[in-house]
Amino acid sequence: MNRKQHWEEVYRKKPEDTVSWFQPRPEISLDLIHAAGVRQSDAVIDVGGGASRLVDHLLAEGFTDISVLDIAEPALQKDKARLGDAATRVHWIAADITEWQAQRQYRLWHDRAVFHFLTDPADRAAYRSNLEAALLPGGTAIIASFSLQGPERCSGLPVQRYSHESLAAELGPRFQLTAQRDEAHQTPAGQIQNFQYSMFVRV
Repeated sequence: MNRKQHWEEVYRKKPEDTVSWFQPRPEISLDLIHAAGVRQSDAVIDVGGGASRLVDHLLAEGFTDISVLDIAEPALQKDKARLGDAATRVHWIAADITEWQAQRQYRLWHDRAVFHFLTDPADRAAYRSNLEAALLPGGTAIIASFSLQGPERCSGLPVQRYSHESLAAELGPRFQLTAQRDEAHQTPAGQIQNFQYSMFVRV
């Protein structure tokens, strides 16, 4: 089973509010977005946003240029069904982030729990290349992953864990680390997963 099939199967079998990474309100993501000074009219992309409620909260705050990318079409379909008529105000992208080619640039790139699944160096290099191409100079990237104290596997797959410093080293000199947060995330099943959030400016 390839990566796309794996995630499509996950979202076909599980309601999106039961997957381990689900958050009713993504508090830290929203705090960092506000701290970044992103305007409501700025272009924002949420990478791997298929089970996230971030789009709901950004719409409620008046953001007008939101894109949500996910490898699993069933995840996006569930988002659209949940949002109803508001879904027409979102740009939906069904794609593997390592293969996607951006058709435009964004002021903000948000990724909670995608990058840590890229255990192959070639996949990480492809992600970095797409990030550099898609993010405007001076734009903000917020990337959250399992921390060094986080689990070694998730959804049956191995993950690559990061500290703020090791993630900054992975992204390279074109991304300046400007803020960092840690989270003890409680899953819907009541378990604790440790995340790190790192915010970068593209220089």
